[in-house]
Amino acid sequence: MAHAVESSRLAALNALALLDSEPEREFDALVALAAQLLGCPTALLNLVDRDRLWIKASARPTETRELQRDIAFCDRTVSERDMVVIEDLAADPRFGTSPLVVENGLRFYAGAPVNVLGQDGARHTVGTICAVDIAPRTLDEAARAALRHLAALAEALLDARRTALKAIHIATTGELLVTRLARQDHIFRQAEQIAMIGSWRLSIADQSLEWSDNVYRIHGLPLGEKPDLSRALAFYPAAVRDGVAATIEAAIREGRPFDFESDFVTADGRTLRVRSMGDPEVVDGRVVGMVGVFQDITERHALEVQLRHAADTDALTGLANRAAFDRALDYAMARARRDRTPLHLVLIDLDGFKAINDTLGHGAGDDVLRLTGAALSEPWLSGTLAARIGGDEFALIVEDPALIADLDSLRERIEAALRVAVAANGVTMTSAGSVGIAAFDDDCHSLRDLARRADVLLYQAKRARVGQRRFAPPRRVA
Repeated sequence: MAHAVESSRLAALNALALLDSEPEREFDALVALAAQLLGCPTALLNLVDRDRLWIKASARPTETRELQRDIAFCDRTVSERDMVVIEDLAADPRFGTSPLVVENGLRFYAGAPVNVLGQDGARHTVGTICAVDIAPRTLDEAARAALRHLAALAEALLDARRTALKAIHIATTGELLVTRLARQDHIFRQAEQIAMIGSWRLSIADQSLEWSDNVYRIHGLPLGEKPDLSRALAFYPAAVRDGVAATIEAAIREGRPFDFESDFVTADGRTLRVRSMGDPEVVDGRVVGMVGVFQDITERHALEVQLRHAADTDALTGLANRAAFDRALDYAMARARRDRTPLHLVLIDLDGFKAINDTLGHGAGDDVLRLTGAALSEPWLSGTLAARIGGDEFALIVEDPALIADLDSLRERIEAALRVAVAANGVTMTSAGSVGIAAFDDDCHSLRDLARRADVLLYQAKRARVGQRRFAPPRRVA
């Protein structure tokens, strides 16, 4: 019985055609998000083969791509088909002598099973998404729930791949409209590159199109209509239509393939995200047509957008995180240098935050951070990008001329917004913030130059507050 179950599991794994494959951005984004949400230096997406564990994606570079299955912590997750959390590997009698603990120094492991649908109709655990650390740690219920959600996302990506491979099989065995062997070979090779939904052919002579049934369905058109190129282009929004047409025309003129993604509006008004690929059909050295595939990637695109947003967002405050802020500031500086437009960097340091943490506890400290995030997201700051760049450090990228016109007023409004009160166990305390505002100019050659300038002004602002009350003393609520 156990042998039959393992055989079915391996069949489901091999059907994905992922073992020993190249890195893919969807899976890389998923493990980066896992490392961020769980606060661990390393997160991995693993596939468990017959005798080995193979690492499909890692949140940090690794030279090791596979391990023996019998020493991998994830083998227990696969066998139990449930989340496994080991807060101190060295103290666990099952793993304390493992070379991963003794030689590699791993001390913490949390893994959740990743299941896919097999050909037998059952879901099989083909791998895990896990996080490891070199220090013991605990995992609260919120983090465990996050790990389960990440496993569900991994399953969605793998199920989508399985569906895509099945679609390729269907397309190559009967659905393709093309009849010539060379044209069929073109489309088959394209289908191997993306999850193919439908196929098409464009005749250069009369600009007519041949579509498979699924291409009609994506467009929201009844089967049998005779579309031409101009009609097909009308489904793209006006803002991108000329660019799509230029891409196709260049491919025809130069006899080269094309591949693009775009927004798309169906005949019944639905907004989709589509991907189109085409190859030239050459006869006697002349391009006589284009053949290709057409795919609705709306769900995949939405998932990628969600993953990118989550990876760029500070989970506690909802503001941008440090990595997203650094990228945005680089872009803003390049734009200001090119267009000669104003740009100011605002650095903020919370005063009294440590005292609140020490007196009222970390829950109250988290409340201060959340309230600060809300204050920096108010409508009057809608033209700025706000970020949490450290424990109690925040920053704003200000390009709005109306805000920059009166920096004293801007500073005062920010300081007023930063005054927040929190209470715990009948005690209320108030935090405030020091603000440093620096202008970008030609002497700022890098992000560090501008940040250093703002940091000096922030330090001066904090010095000016010495001797003043930076936060209210504890006050007991009656």
